Amino acid sequence: MNQPLLVTASQKAGPRWTVAIGAVVLLVLLALPLLSLLPDGHGLQVSAYTLTLVGKILCYAIVALALDLVWGYAGLLSLGHGLFFALGGYAMGMYLMREAAGDGLPAFMTFLSWTELPWYWAGTQHFAWALCLVVLAPGLLALVFGFFAFRSRIKGVYFSIMTQALTFAGMLLFFRNETGFGGNNGFTNFRSILGFPITAPSTRAVLFLMTVALLVASLYLGWRLARSKFGRVLTALRDAENRLMFCGYDPRGFKLFVWVLSAVLCGLAGALYVPQVGIINPSEMSPTNSIEAAVWVALGGRGTLIGPLLGAGLVNGMKSWFTVAFPEYWLFCLGALFILVTLYLPKGVVGLLKKKGEQ
Repeated sequence: MNQPLLVTASQKAGPRWTVAIGAVVLLVLLALPLLSLLPDGHGLQVSAYTLTLVGKILCYAIVALALDLVWGYAGLLSLGHGLFFALGGYAMGMYLMREAAGDGLPAFMTFLSWTELPWYWAGTQHFAWALCLVVLAPGLLALVFGFFAFRSRIKGVYFSIMTQALTFAGMLLFFRNETGFGGNNGFTNFRSILGFPITAPSTRAVLFLMTVALLVASLYLGWRLARSKFGRVLTALRDAENRLMFCGYDPRGFKLFVWVLSAVLCGLAGALYVPQVGIINPSEMSPTNSIEAAVWVALGGRGTLIGPLLGAGLVNGMKSWFTVAFPEYWLFCLGALFILVTLYLPKGVVGLLKKKGEQ
């Protein structure tokens, strides 16, 4: 049974190098929002576009880390994590739409001639309740789905297909105008959050710093889980589930816990994504987005924690460039990248670096 690659790499490279590289990256990320507050025309100023782009990639990195917990450690390939990400985003978007509308109805409801808010919008004008929804919406859905799926011992490709069907059903539901979530257009035209202008440089800087804090906290949580007995049980579950059951462990509880935790992390990432990007719509639930998340993890190296962060940064950086320079070729590039990783980099970038280090 293999040790988690992050632990093995840290032991070989030494804690000093690991801490030093992590500290440098963290300092750069912390410097970006401060540099964005510099006056226009300053040579070191970071533009609002750059800050938003990096913040969006960091949110995607949290999703990749969450997927790595269930796929890399528990062996559960989910193709539906985009649904949990979008649910967290919609929960935050409901609050932002209520704050933009003031005492009236959100703009899209007025356009559809609605006269009152649906019952499930109750309390969304309060930020505290919105935060509860950010956690409860993806968490409860993952709990219910995971309870029945794991009780039925669904795993492998069948589990992947079911998660993909779940996110596709969610996308179709949210596309309908009568569901009360903005239909095809979703939520946009946000004005403020907690009374602060959402487009103000200071607000963008705070949101970016909160994203960095969530990423660091998620990474630390994953690292502690990987080093604990729980993490060793997860890797045993991934590599030899039948042997684990023979030893007296019930895998359903372990699967359910890490599955719900992963969904909640995705919801929190979605909640930070929406105010920074300024829009949330059903396309975020597209199965294509969930498949992309699997590509991030595979490219970086699943079961490593650090690898998915690298994969999310590399793929989304390439996507930002390709969609501007060669927009019609991006999907071909993504497909070719996934094929190459599957054939020649089964352990991802981190696995390749580890192999080079051993040589």
